[in-house]
Amino acid sequence: MSATAVHSLWTTASGVTTFAADKKFEAPVIEYTQLAPILIVVGVAVLGVLVEAFVPRRARYHTQLFLTVAALVAAFAAVVGLATDGYATTKAQLAAMGAIAVDGPSLFLQGLILLTSLVAVFTFAERRLDPESHGSRVDSFAAQAASVPGSDSEKAAVRAGFTTTEVFPLVLFSVAGMLVFPAANDLLTLFVALEVFSLPLYLLCAVARRKRLMSQEAAVKYFLLGAFSSAFLLFGIALLYGYAGSVSYARIAEVVDGSIQQIDPVLADTMGNDTLLLIGGAMILTGLLFKVGAVPFHMWTPDVYQGAPTPVTGFMATATKIAGFGALLRLLYVVVPGLTWDLRPVMWGVAILTMVGGAVVAVTQTDIKRLLAYSSIVHAGFILAGVIAATPEGISSVLFYLVTYSFVTVGAFAVVTLVRDAGGEATHLSKWAGLGRRSPLVAAVFAVFLLAFAGIPLTSGFSGKFAVFKAAADGGASGLVVVGVISSAIAAFFYIRVIVLMFFSEPKADGPTVAVPSPLTMTTIAIGVAFTVVLGVAPQYFLDLASQAGVFVR
Repeated sequence: MSATAVHSLWTTASGVTTFAADKKFEAPVIEYTQLAPILIVVGVAVLGVLVEAFVPRRARYHTQLFLTVAALVAAFAAVVGLATDGYATTKAQLAAMGAIAVDGPSLFLQGLILLTSLVAVFTFAERRLDPESHGSRVDSFAAQAASVPGSDSEKAAVRAGFTTTEVFPLVLFSVAGMLVFPAANDLLTLFVALEVFSLPLYLLCAVARRKRLMSQEAAVKYFLLGAFSSAFLLFGIALLYGYAGSVSYARIAEVVDGSIQQIDPVLADTMGNDTLLLIGGAMILTGLLFKVGAVPFHMWTPDVYQGAPTPVTGFMATATKIAGFGALLRLLYVVVPGLTWDLRPVMWGVAILTMVGGAVVAVTQTDIKRLLAYSSIVHAGFILAGVIAATPEGISSVLFYLVTYSFVTVGAFAVVTLVRDAGGEATHLSKWAGLGRRSPLVAAVFAVFLLAFAGIPLTSGFSGKFAVFKAAADGGASGLVVVGVISSAIAAFFYIRVIVLMFFSEPKADGPTVAVPSPLTMTTIAIGVAFTVVLGVAPQYFLDLASQAGVFVR
């Protein structure tokens, strides 16, 4: 067979025709207005890199903080503008040649990611908790991240008053990936978004000023396990491509439900092979469940949450869960809705393991950051109950729960940064004994957050749990609700235990002190308390908002 014949065979079979000499190549159509939130964050992140290169070191902190806050506020304003213009409802559409979905769930989740990231960035910028070092204020991050812990170069950087202001553009790059992740409308965009938001997080976990070795160990663990999960996701994408002949969500959904009109001859032998679909879907599900910290893909969570700088932990515990569950919802409701009953037993098993396993192991924890890590695992199980409902109410309940969970979590980790001893943050539970007598206000605020985590009425946690459990019960998952209630009772034990420790134990003479933060951290904590109370007392507005934003575009 001649070379021309072979070329003709490939191009004809793949549906591609040779261009005539006078035919012009058509440029892709990009809807810049609909992509404005993502473009703003990416643009300012690149600008932040240039700031690191060209702005004098003494001016970088304030420049980077201003740019980061301005970018997040502008991007949130763009999301609100798109939503009010109807893109969350009647004008919902696919943008960027079908790669990005601009619809209610994507705009709702993007707005939530931007808000929680903005609140978390305030804790990144905090510089009053540690005493001044060599006449310079210090933050939570290493003076010079590239230096070996304890080396002469690190000591010289500390004496010189260096700060790792690179954390701000890294946060923006991570946020950019998170904005794309729940809005991705094809599998390749999903994978690229995953890597874009994960790689900066690996770096951010490694740059703690205190306990540098533990911080670097956490980053290595996160990187290695994250690479495994990415490999699962990529292999699953390859199998689904073999099954459907496309990485587009809509095309895969058409093959799954049998409504496809045209079959690619090259992939005719593999298209419709249920083995490829089930294995590929399971692998992609594994990659996403890793990101949300569901059992048995949770092993990275406690070690990374404990070792990472606490501001990074707060950011990671909220924003990654929002992005991960957003992508999971779109995958289950848009790509494989026909597989609901096939995947239901697996999802049931994962949800039960996550709720029960996280609650039981949390009881044994003696470190406050590890306890909050297992708490986040339990909450991932509660959210999965709403995901499994497979109804419109399930989608809206998950969106609402993510709102209630996010601000409580950011606020709780902000409080953790305030309790300090000579070695930095005092995270061992024994050091929190008597905190209510030493600093009643801080202990009371933390108690409010713990009660919300426990799901006590008149807090946002109760409203969120009620919403997802009601959706699960209406969706035929009553058994899951029973397990969820039992897990909530177990979880309430260790939350109440911390409250009792703070208010009913004698403070130790050599106990930690509570640092007085700047208005930045105070704002973070105040916003967390406000959302906790408002969403507990009057949640209806946010429930309606989540309900209106619960329709995916295909």
